[in-house]
Amino acid sequence: MGAKHPVRTTEKTLALIEELMRRGPSGVTELAQDLDMGKSAVHNHLTTLQDHGYVLKTGDQYQPGLKFLEVGGSIRKSMKLYQVAEPEVKALADETGELTNLLVEEQGLGVYLMRSKGEDAVDLDTYAGLRTHLHTTALGKAILAHLPEPRVEDIIEQHGLERETPRSIGSREELFDALEAVRDRGYAIDDGERLAGLRCIAAPVKDASDDVLGAVSVSSPATRISDESLHGELSERVLSAANVIELNINY
Repeated sequence: MGAKHPVRTTEKTLALIEELMRRGPSGVTELAQDLDMGKSAVHNHLTTLQDHGYVLKTGDQYQPGLKFLEVGGSIRKSMKLYQVAEPEVKALADETGELTNLLVEEQGLGVYLMRSKGEDAVDLDTYAGLRTHLHTTALGKAILAHLPEPRVEDIIEQHGLERETPRSIGSREELFDALEAVRDRGYAIDDGERLAGLRCIAAPVKDASDDVLGAVSVSSPATRISDESLHGELSERVLSAANVIELNINY
């Protein structure tokens, strides 16, 4: 639900920030053209952001500054889930040798809080702060499976069910069948649904009231994870890590 009285100046500033994130270093003229804004207005927004450390200027090019990292890092550090989960996510990466992840849901999207790379981990496009659709990842499905059904319906309405690969879930019926399977076995699987050739397994992290807080996962090239491992040793390790995080949060 949007603001009843959105502030246009704020919306323009945010649009500039997002465009800088998308484009990388950019000049006033190209930003003004892309956003259909006057060059003077773009310059005023950028210099104001620069004065506060949110934008850097090199020559005639502007780019986001590390002030955003300070804000995000401070928010993450204050989250109890992150504080408790960080050592377990790192330990899981060391044990498996693979890439491990911690994800939470915010405004209907998944947000990666952290990732940790084991000795054999692949380097993916994920990073702390990246937002992703929930239905395309094991992490997201582990969370969706433990949200109230009306909330899941709202998320579908808000963000849709676009397929990111041919293996992605693309319909409401398919999603709800998948979420029921997650609840039955206790963990979720992503078999090339966000990135072709990648398999992931994730388990939810819940609080003492059984509300889902987030999810932890292991990701690996499909060639390295057999079905036997996926549903055996690896699922046990992920479930164990999630259980330890839950115990430390709740008790």
